[in-house]
Amino acid sequence: MVSSLPHPTTPAGRDGLAALLARPEQAVVALDFDGTLAEIVPDPEQARAHPGAVAALAALAPRIASVVVVTGRPAGVAVRYGGFAGVPGLDRLVVLGHYGAERWDAATGTVTAAAPHPGVAAVRAELPGFLDRHGAWPGVWIEEKGRAVAVHTRRAVDPEGAFEALKGPLGDLAARHGLVLEPGRMVLELRPPGMDKGVALASYLRETDAGSVLYAGDDLGDLPAFAAVEKLRADGVPGVLVCSGSSEVPALADRADLAVPGPAGVVDFLTDLAEAVAEAPRS
Repeated sequence: MVSSLPHPTTPAGRDGLAALLARPEQAVVALDFDGTLAEIVPDPEQARAHPGAVAALAALAPRIASVVVVTGRPAGVAVRYGGFAGVPGLDRLVVLGHYGAERWDAATGTVTAAAPHPGVAAVRAELPGFLDRHGAWPGVWIEEKGRAVAVHTRRAVDPEGAFEALKGPLGDLAARHGLVLEPGRMVLELRPPGMDKGVALASYLRETDAGSVLYAGDDLGDLPAFAAVEKLRADGVPGVLVCSGSSEVPALADRADLAVPGPAGVVDFLTDLAEAVAEAPRS
């Protein structure tokens, strides 16, 4: 094994990594985008994958069953911001956008999508006036996400205060339109029920009949994916949980088998993992 490859701190994580290295052709590596492959930035439209991310993924992907990016962003946006299209070595990359409601396959270069939920359009129309009536804090702004709508508080004078003040009212608004509220890192997303990273990941892993899985994320929205991997481990499928470290989300770090320092740490880990897979003896 590559000496610099970090070792998971839990027995389940060590078993998961050992299984991945022993049978990489059966392994799926799944990754969140924002905060994991890309730094969190004040304006989400300016987010881009870490400069080393594509090279690390291109080195790893041909040696395993597949790489899948699971994100709340539209699939096409994640592909564009990630720079994933047309990259040699990434021909088996899949991007599950909008928590699996959209899918981009590198093999075809096309996006397939389910029908949109009508509640999103209703919330989109109502949200600006709703925020005004609830005394929206200066710096709070709305992000249009196509199949979801998000309210960001990171630019507010008191981001956490704005987040807490709006969480209850936005939860009520979401419920009224048949949606759910997903809290994140200074963002509150209103989206259809039944759409989360755990559902998307579990469906993809069933499709691929994965023999092992590694999932890396950074936010509360990644907890369902962590839970999906934990369920698979209980069912006998080895897995590794990686936290792209953040002091904002200790709940994720507490569940992880391994923590790395943000997207730069994720890229270093993926690079080392590609080398370890190439060097490891096969069972």
